Amino acid sequence: MFSYPFDYYYEYYRNDAMKSFMRLLHSAPKCPAIDIYINDKPWVTNIKYKDFSEYLPIRSGNYNVKVYAAGKKINPFIDTSLFIPPNEIYTIAIIGKTPDNLSILPIKEPLLETKEGKLGLRFAQLSPNAPNVDVVLPNGDVLFKDVAFKDIKDYIEVPSGIYTVEIRLTGTDTVILYVPNIHLKPKRFYTIYSVGLVGGIPPLQVLIPLDGNSYIEF
Repeated sequence: MFSYPFDYYYEYYRNDAMKSFMRLLHSAPKCPAIDIYINDKPWVTNIKYKDFSEYLPIRSGNYNVKVYAAGKKINPFIDTSLFIPPNEIYTIAIIGKTPDNLSILPIKEPLLETKEGKLGLRFAQLSPNAPNVDVVLPNGDVLFKDVAFKDIKDYIEVPSGIYTVEIRLTGTDTVILYVPNIHLKPKRFYTIYSVGLVGGIPPLQVLIPLDGNSYIEF
């Protein structure tokens, strides 16, 4: 189980001016569990493939981000800089396939309004070997079109309910993933994340968490 060091909470809650919120997603299918360090301090530890952390507060600013194999603070997989603006919500995805080709992808969750009985839905393509895809309803209606690796589509407004979607090769009827029984509640925001490998192990699948812009307030 991943964890958050105590001193993280002390440092970031004691002064919440210019505060944002950020969670981690480990979406690299051939990478072991990881530890995330921010400015050389542990932020999230032992996060495994397909895990999301909780949203954690962080002050606006420039940060150094390092990603290590869990429990091994040596030879980071990633050593990069990241700017966090004030009063924003992000999912920070660790993307790529193996430890030698990882990168981070900040995915903003904008504060939006929804109408009664409606919700916000978008699609993020994080499968490193997937071709461009369409996300289609069984009746043929296209929700998201021509989505490449690392593409994050904007939210669309749809009625609440239970959905089935098909992920198809772009412009074709070829279904590479069938996803039934997606329960989507009104006045919320969801991202469908495609992860895994097409024709490989671990296989292509989707993760559909509730996004923080559904409930986080500033």
